Amino acid sequence: MKYTFTEINNIVNGNILQFDEDTMLTLACIDTRQITNAATSLFFCLIGRNNGHQYIDIAYEKGIRNFIVSEEIDFTKYAVANFCKVENTNAALQQLAIYHRQQFTIPIIGITGSNGKTIVKEWLFQLLSTEKNIVKSPKSYNSQIGVPLSVLLIESTHELAIFEAGISTSGEMDKLRNIIQPSIGILTNIGSAHDAGFNDRNEKLAEKLKLFENCQELIYCDKYVNEAQLSNLNCQQISFGEQEKSIYRIIHTEKKNSSTIIDIISQRKEKEKWQFIIPFSDDASVENCLHCIIVLLQLGFSAAVIQTKISMLRNLPMRLELKYGINNCSIIDDSYSADFHSLQIALDFYRQQDTHKKRTLIISEFIDSGLSEKEFILRLKSILQHTKFDKIIGVGKAFIHEIESLTGVVKEWYVFESTEKLIAQFNVLHFDNELVLLKGARLFSFEKITAQLIGQTHATVLEVNLNALSNNLQVYKSYIPKACGVIAMVKAFSYGSGSIEVARLLEKEKIDYLAVAYADEGVELRKNNIQLPIMVMNPDAVDFDRMLEYHLEPEIYSISILQQLIDCIGNRKIDIHIKVETGMNRLGFEASAITELIKLLQQHQNISIKTIFSHLAASEDAHFDNFTKQQIAQFSQIANTFCAAFNYPIKKHLANSSGILRFPEAHFDFVRLGIGLYGVDSASNIQDKLQVIGKLKTRIAQIKHVQAGETVGYSRKGVVQKAMKIAVLAIGYADGYDRRFGNGIGEVFIAGQRAQIIGNVCMDMCMADITHIDDVKDGDECEIYGKEISIIEQANKIGTISYELLTRISSRVKRLYYLD
Repeated sequence: MKYTFTEINNIVNGNILQFDEDTMLTLACIDTRQITNAATSLFFCLIGRNNGHQYIDIAYEKGIRNFIVSEEIDFTKYAVANFCKVENTNAALQQLAIYHRQQFTIPIIGITGSNGKTIVKEWLFQLLSTEKNIVKSPKSYNSQIGVPLSVLLIESTHELAIFEAGISTSGEMDKLRNIIQPSIGILTNIGSAHDAGFNDRNEKLAEKLKLFENCQELIYCDKYVNEAQLSNLNCQQISFGEQEKSIYRIIHTEKKNSSTIIDIISQRKEKEKWQFIIPFSDDASVENCLHCIIVLLQLGFSAAVIQTKISMLRNLPMRLELKYGINNCSIIDDSYSADFHSLQIALDFYRQQDTHKKRTLIISEFIDSGLSEKEFILRLKSILQHTKFDKIIGVGKAFIHEIESLTGVVKEWYVFESTEKLIAQFNVLHFDNELVLLKGARLFSFEKITAQLIGQTHATVLEVNLNALSNNLQVYKSYIPKACGVIAMVKAFSYGSGSIEVARLLEKEKIDYLAVAYADEGVELRKNNIQLPIMVMNPDAVDFDRMLEYHLEPEIYSISILQQLIDCIGNRKIDIHIKVETGMNRLGFEASAITELIKLLQQHQNISIKTIFSHLAASEDAHFDNFTKQQIAQFSQIANTFCAAFNYPIKKHLANSSGILRFPEAHFDFVRLGIGLYGVDSASNIQDKLQVIGKLKTRIAQIKHVQAGETVGYSRKGVVQKAMKIAVLAIGYADGYDRRFGNGIGEVFIAGQRAQIIGNVCMDMCMADITHIDDVKDGDECEIYGKEISIIEQANKIGTISYELLTRISSRVKRLYYLD
């Protein structure tokens, strides 16, 4: 976008409260953590789970001088800034996007559906970007906020736009339709996603179809929708499927060698017939690819050209991933897209990582940017100037031809014409103890560079979705008062998910405290530049000196441990937390010891009490609600007595994850968020709002055929009754896969189907019966738990809890962190 502040004020029907100078604005910003070009950014103070007005100070400190607000502001703090007041900042953002959309007449593809929106969008971009300069939704920007931010990215050089739209309840699609105004519509499918927001599937379908009310044509698979449901749409309806009435009728399907052969006949007058070989065999990918094929047919591409294009499609990750690599390097892999907006998102994530002092960028030419080589380099330079790099490696002819334009950005530069030439010189680049960001267009196959940087890895991986972690935090925060803070439990390696990365994200989310079990965990966080206050729940007296050195705050639970602390620290100052016993019968001061505790603490003014707390024993179990209420009452009485004895404020906290939801009276000053943060809360009705952050997966090491009467595994426990096909999986109890899953108890998910574990689980391997699964081969992925089989279900199978499964995942299992 390119509008002055006064123009934007008129567009959104605002009222200018303070005006310094008119500025040409090019970026809409809603998050202080993603500010790049502050001077030309417009900050919308959106009100949702967080109130954007609370971040004006931070935005101003970072250089933002133009704001859209809906609340009263103390302007004395912002002498040189423009403020426009509107009734609703969310609506103002949407209104600006509507106006911006109306300035362009280019074709716009609008995509909605329960699943597949992002992959269809990304594939269409890949298939069409050689012919058109395309703008698309970044990542999964398909919400009431994401859609307007996407539309505001349209520039005069763009020839086609592809935007996705997602809804969660009735009444949302009208706004998105007015913003996108698509000329071509795609309905991917109708599934169970967001069912909770609608009375039934028909209501959900009707809401999604509102996106296409003013379309010229709609492309859809007719197994999800019938003619009656489309009767209100005044557009050309292009159906595909196996029905007699399908415009593009599928007359033959054959799966072969991880590909799918599809024969299609047109039901139009010319009765054309085509055969396509789709480079996928799973049903979801085949269907997503068919949407793309039909779009290309409608756009007039020949079958031969389409076949060449779809042959290049790959199911590469549609997400930014943080991986650990060779020579103590950390790798941020964002090589699935190449445009300037997604580059800024990647740079924001990159700047948050404090693990390495040395920082490197490997970036390709953005061949689909629509810019000349010099224009591309100059625009890239303007973005990179805001981020520190020690080394930049450019791949593509633009870097070779225009290298002089990048002077001043970084001292150490390398340029290569192709990825292959970079790999040939890989050893001379000396990657060692550095943070490396990869950002490359698909054509450059940066996955080859990633493979070099990662080196040999264990086939078993725990994928950790950082977006899901943020989502879960916001879900729980929506149940507590705004004045109530959050203490996040990151003990036990963040329940197996990786303490440092989780802590870094939580710090970014501005929670109040981190809590660890032992001092070693807190020291590790401090060594990785985590600045949040850290509470140590199970301190040992031998660690008090280290706690002082690393500014860790111990839990004090008895007179004896307090006396050891006093003896250790002398006159040095330390912050502590008091744990009291209310029925858990674990650590904590008994009520009878409170008077003695107060007297002792009053004698030592160098010890500052930050909080007093206790632990609910059964907040998740309704059978013990009376006991929980007794705990709350007892804690309140003890805490009030204790706090009254000191002349400074002492915070209180009691509620754990299930207590947050079931006992609002236990919120006090802080809540402690543990397992719920990681997407598990079986004690309430919000599991559908939570997202499990971890997916444990492995690969098939080998497929074997076993005859009746043979056995599988140690002790010959897996007796084969009839001829069986088994998959040997690269995971065992040394990885944290419990031996109790053996002999038919455990199930895994392979090629769209469940498979039972046969025989005993070995140290490094286990075996699954895949006799019923046809399209599977060595190296295929296998989910242990995640989206298809929940960790709660897996825990129930062996009579344990999800906590145990999470914390048992071995450190040899690689953690892969990603943002959707």
